[in-house]
Amino acid sequence: MSITLGLKLDVDTLRGYREGVPALLDLFERLGVRITIFFSMGPDNSGKAIRRVFRKGFLSKMRRTRAVSTYGLKTMLYGTLLPAPLIVDSDPSILRRAAGLGHECAVHAWDHVEWQDRLDRMKIETVRDSLRRAFEAFGRIAGQPARSCAAPAWKVTESSLEVQDELQLEYCSDTRGQGPFLPVLGGRRFSTPQIPSTLPTLDEILGLDGLTPEEANRRLLEGLREGINVHTFHAEMEGIGQIGLFEEFLLECKNMGVRFCTLGEIARFQPKEKLPLCFLETGEIPGRAGKVALQGKEWRP
Repeated sequence: MSITLGLKLDVDTLRGYREGVPALLDLFERLGVRITIFFSMGPDNSGKAIRRVFRKGFLSKMRRTRAVSTYGLKTMLYGTLLPAPLIVDSDPSILRRAAGLGHECAVHAWDHVEWQDRLDRMKIETVRDSLRRAFEAFGRIAGQPARSCAAPAWKVTESSLEVQDELQLEYCSDTRGQGPFLPVLGGRRFSTPQIPSTLPTLDEILGLDGLTPEEANRRLLEGLREGINVHTFHAEMEGIGQIGLFEEFLLECKNMGVRFCTLGEIARFQPKEKLPLCFLETGEIPGRAGKVALQGKEWRP
């Protein structure tokens, strides 16, 4: 049984970037693992997430994951009572260090909270401007263009897919699903491959139905299947409060003979013209507040 696991790190906040990313880089150096890191390039407006307070599952997830200790009180005030600081510009050397160590680095968003909460209402010009700012900031800091991106909170619209096609990216990782595909949405076929996350995230399962940290790790390990798997984790959780638990997960994967890789490597496993066309659907998944983009049935002309 051959298991390949693409590791995808999302960096959403200033604290995650300044504290979580360096700690994770040290961990991956010790283990000899290379991953893909998606950086939120603009302001940390985490405090504005309070707008989700009435969303189904939001408060229960905040309690389960101990959000205040995970993200920090200052983070939860950024953009409201405290000014929203620029994330990567606060210390560009962290992104440069990640790239210099051989990790695949790319764009998560300009403003994570704005994308997550307002994408459905954004005109295509706004989406285009948001991604342009993120990619320009990345190029300025990294010294080379980003070749992929990953939508915050797995939020997708026809407009976001169209702009990604315009950018001629190697791939995107905006969805939850089973394996690489080309998306079909609103009767339109899009040309940028999607590399979906196949496993649940730790914050979705930790504490859900009383699941302990050790049981959460076991759930993730049991979800690995033969072939390609993708696991999304977060600088704010696995990089700070749960870094020991995450290291245990990685070590157990190594013991199982799991092969780690970047998402870019997965994108190159199979030529784009051989990928299936699949409908994009929107739905809820256990442990996550709000709906996400899901890989649906295969589209056949």
